[in-house]
Amino acid sequence: MVDSVSPRKISAEGQAAYQRGDYPAAAEQFRAAATAYEAVSDLLMAAEMRNNASVAFLQAGNASAALAEVDGTLEIFAAAGDLRRQAMAVGNQAAALQELKRVDEALAAYELSADLFQQAGEPELRLHALKAMSALQLESGRRLQALATMKSGLDDLKKPTLKERLLQRLLDIPFRMWNK
Repeated sequence: MVDSVSPRKISAEGQAAYQRGDYPAAAEQFRAAATAYEAVSDLLMAAEMRNNASVAFLQAGNASAALAEVDGTLEIFAAAGDLRRQAMAVGNQAAALQELKRVDEALAAYELSADLFQQAGEPELRLHALKAMSALQLESGRRLQALATMKSGLDDLKKPTLKERLLQRLLDIPFRMWNK
């Protein structure tokens, strides 16, 4: 039997708290929504709420809680064949790992996220994962890898924006020089 407060209502309260910038409250509301969805056996929505809680915890500066919250959701999305949400969950995991300074694990997770977005036919979301990966590579002194990663993401876009086209052209310069 469902409590008097529906999982959807709890989720909406979490969204409202997130919009206000009250990330700790949002995280707790999303956790409560996940528990409520689990109570009615809606595991996909429960996993979605756990990912929302992960993002809110990360915004609140609690990367450990963010990483713990996303745990187990990857498998739920994979079992359902939901590549898009699986890729997002891996991206959330990567962001938490990055904040925890677990660079190699974060890079591997960003790469997996980008691969899943590619399989899901989501080039814009893939680019987002690759941008985060490229920035982390740059931060950790892997400059050439960062350039190649960014170029790879931009090359896959069907309709790049003006800014993305300019960036593509800039990134082409070093690659043309190396190919001479």
